[in-house]
Amino acid sequence: MSASKITVERFYVENASQLGLKLLAGASGLKRVIKEPTVNRPGLALSGFTKYFASKRIQAMGSAEVTYLKTLTEEERKKRYMEICRHRIPCFVFSRNLKPDREFLKVAEEANIPVFRCPLITMKFINRATLVLEDLFAPRGQVQGSMVDILGVGVIIKGESGIGKSECVLALVERGYSLVADDVTKVKLLDGRVVIGTSASITRDHMEVRGIGIIDVGAMFGVKSIRHEKQVDLIVSLSDWDDVPEVDRLGMEEDSSDILNVQVPHITIPIRPGRDIARLVEVAAFQSKLRQSGHNAAEELNKRLIAKMAGDVSE
Repeated sequence: MSASKITVERFYVENASQLGLKLLAGASGLKRVIKEPTVNRPGLALSGFTKYFASKRIQAMGSAEVTYLKTLTEEERKKRYMEICRHRIPCFVFSRNLKPDREFLKVAEEANIPVFRCPLITMKFINRATLVLEDLFAPRGQVQGSMVDILGVGVIIKGESGIGKSECVLALVERGYSLVADDVTKVKLLDGRVVIGTSASITRDHMEVRGIGIIDVGAMFGVKSIRHEKQVDLIVSLSDWDDVPEVDRLGMEEDSSDILNVQVPHITIPIRPGRDIARLVEVAAFQSKLRQSGHNAAEELNKRLIAKMAGDVSE
């Protein structure tokens, strides 16, 4: 699933505080779409060379651009302003609290191009804005299942309704682990390889326990029982014992599930009365962590057995 269209308005509203953005002109153009998740400095375009102008990006105006424009005559500046504003630019951002001249604001207003000012130095603004844009442009989706952080291992727990997911998650939280999402986990893809899970903002910190209702996990178990987002490292599917015809008793076979075109390790745990589901999920997370560090118990035991049969290991 791809990210929805990112407008200048969304970029501004969600990040005005952390970037210190202040709208100076072009409010009617806030619906303009930012098509590329990066920032451009339009020095060459302002000098008149627009052949390779990255006009689909946010344009950062720093000291170099502003100082250069001051060297031009008033007529030449107006000409450059009109030329650059003919492009479908999302918006301009003047860093260091630099003030654009009246003519620039007038031309931008007529072209419906938003103009902002921010107090950050140019490179710091570009760095922060790039991180913000990468997050906004990240492909998104959702997975039906609850997510828990178990000692740094992000585990999504899936299963049919009534199988015991909520009870399992609650038991894990009681043991000191952190709830990320209940019932539905929202996911996004960062850097094309890392899947991050989080909760819908409206249900964050809460979970439903059948027979009890909605509980506030943070208020009940403390702030350490809540984590707002976590990388997805493992998917655990809880299935009825009779619905799992074959079980890999050694754990030699490694299964995976696709989330946003990334393969995430996946295991199925058969459930029947008397099994401690939370403990099994906990051990599965520990096992996953060991495998990530290069330790695979099943492979090591298999090598020992092969060596034994080859006569390399004595009784």
